[in-house]
Amino acid sequence: MPTVNLRSFKQIIKHSKRRIRYFLTRLEKQQPSNLEQIKIEADKQTWQEINCLDCANCCKTMSPTYTIQDVKRISKHLGMSEETFRKKWLYKDRTGDWMNKKQPCQFLDLKTNMCNIYEVRPRDCAGFPHHTKKKMNVDYMHMYKQNIEFCPATYRLVEKIKEVVSDK
Repeated sequence: MPTVNLRSFKQIIKHSKRRIRYFLTRLEKQQPSNLEQIKIEADKQTWQEINCLDCANCCKTMSPTYTIQDVKRISKHLGMSEETFRKKWLYKDRTGDWMNKKQPCQFLDLKTNMCNIYEVRPRDCAGFPHHTKKKMNVDYMHMYKQNIEFCPATYRLVEKIKEVVSDK
């Protein structure tokens, strides 16, 4: 399995983001009837090529949204009150969501790219990059457009879909 080089990934994204987003916008407007099956197969292939521990770019550059249950579970795991946990690590964004105060994530071990609270990590982290959360349709295409910049697996998934759809 090839390793992820974040420096080269950022260069690739810089040069191809517009093209990929344009493709996703076209896909929103005119979806092949078997798009979901194409996505599922491309996702399987992608995870045979990408190892998140080579990258951890999501943890380095993004913040999960913490649910009330996440805060309860994590603060208990850390032996802190929920209030202390929120004051120390989180802030409320303009939409009212609890987010990390800083990036990279305070729970990321930068030497190993491993999460120090993996077993109790936020639900948002556990599901990232959310490829299988919902069908790839108009209501969810924004997630792919956003995540191609941060996640090499999402970028690779979309490239694989593009190869299949373009061949038809």
